[in-house]
Amino acid sequence: MTRFARGERERLADLLVAAGPQAPTLCAGWTTADLAAHLVLRERRPDAAAGIRITPLAGWTERVQRGYARRPYGELVELFRSGPPAVSPFALPGADEAANLVEYFVHAEDVRRAVQGWRQEEVAAPLADALWRRLPMLARLEAGRKSPVQLVLERPDGRSVTVAHRTAPTVHLTGEPGELVLFAYGRGARTSLSVHGPETAVAALRKALPLPGPR
Repeated sequence: MTRFARGERERLADLLVAAGPQAPTLCAGWTTADLAAHLVLRERRPDAAAGIRITPLAGWTERVQRGYARRPYGELVELFRSGPPAVSPFALPGADEAANLVEYFVHAEDVRRAVQGWRQEEVAAPLADALWRRLPMLARLEAGRKSPVQLVLERPDGRSVTVAHRTAPTVHLTGEPGELVLFAYGRGARTSLSVHGPETAVAALRKALPLPGPR
C-alpha cells in the first residue's frame, strides 16, 4: 500500500520544527505547540482523543492536551514524527493511511499558510489523486452539511463532485484537490480556489463557509 500519510507526517513534523513552538496556525487559538500536543494526544491517548468529537468529553481532552503542550517542544514533535505506539489504533495495518493522510495534509497547511505571503505549492499527482479520492465523503460530511446552495467541487481537468444537493442555485469551486480538501475542512479563505456562480448564491455560501477573497 502506498504510504502517503507517512510522507505527510514527515512534512508536518519538519514544518513544526522550522516554525518553532509559538508560531500561529490556522487552528483557531492554537500555536504550533498546541497543534503538536493535539497530534500526539490523538494517537497516543485514545481515552482523551474521544473528546475531539464528543462534546461532553472535551474538557478532559483539553486538560490532557495542555499537559502534553507543557512538554519540551522538540520532544513533542519527535513523538509525533516517530508514529503511533504499538497499542494505538493507528498502528493497525492500513489505519495510518486511512485516517491520517488528510489530517496531516490539512495540518501541514495550517502551519504553512498561517503566515503572510503563503503560496500554493504543487502537490505531486499521486498524492493529489489520493486526496481527490477522499474528497467526496469528507466534503459531504463537512462543507456539504453547511452549504445553503448546491455546491460542485471541480478539478482543473473537469472532473467534479457535487457535495450539496439543493434546489438553490449552484456554486462551482475550481482548483487542485489539495485546495478543495482545505475548503472542505473550513480553510477556504486560505486557498487558491476560483469561485463561480450567481452573485447572491456566492454571497450566501460565503456567509456559511470561508471562501477565498482578494489577495
